[in-house]
Amino acid sequence: MNAPSTCALLFLVACGSPGTPTTTGETFGPTHAGSYHPGPVDWAQSQWSNSCAPYPPAVQALEGEYLAGVDASLNGDGSLCDACALVTTRLGKSLLVRIITTGASNSAGDMDLSLAAYDALHEDDPQGTPSNPRPMTWQLAKCPAAGGRIQLQYQAGAHVDWTSLWVRNARLPLAKVEVQGGHHADFFALRRETDGTWNDDSGFGEGPFTLRLTSTSGATLSQRFTALQPGAVVATDVQFE
Repeated sequence: MNAPSTCALLFLVACGSPGTPTTTGETFGPTHAGSYHPGPVDWAQSQWSNSCAPYPPAVQALEGEYLAGVDASLNGDGSLCDACALVTTRLGKSLLVRIITTGASNSAGDMDLSLAAYDALHEDDPQGTPSNPRPMTWQLAKCPAAGGRIQLQYQAGAHVDWTSLWVRNARLPLAKVEVQGGHHADFFALRRETDGTWNDDSGFGEGPFTLRLTSTSGATLSQRFTALQPGAVVATDVQFE
């Protein structure tokens, strides 16, 4: 985000079907505490840019309308781009969201919400305070199986000698993405950037290649592709359980 704010200027998207709030999820990792805020969060990036963007319409349709955000201390390295999280208010309302950007917060546990996400969660909390008006907690969570397969979104400038892509719609956060192909006889680990892209400075090379995805839980998936498709969103045949 490129402007000051009193709350976490980041973006998340609900992990259920577009337009349908998902209120439960299998959670893991530390519990973060803070306050949720009505923020200027939308796919159109009408006020601030989404740090994990761009998101093509096909990906937006998969990830829905419930947008929110977390602090740069948690996603400044891009490691939570497209991860899901379950937000639970102190009053007991919950919503599953997907992280799509990063910003600055009063508290590391704060989130900004899009109008749809805010409306799905908000109730005036009589125990709120000026510094924490809408208390909530959140944890990373497994995205629902109904979300479909993992999508590969290649940067428009990608080519066989410099390859960069986003891995969208994974049910679990990613720890590692590796490639084996024309330039790599053995699996080679891609470098993750702060916008969530996975990069190979030497490129995948000509011809077919295999990608291997490893989640933070240690689960692995792999698929072979016939050729690189710069600028395209490519549906895979795989998804984490």
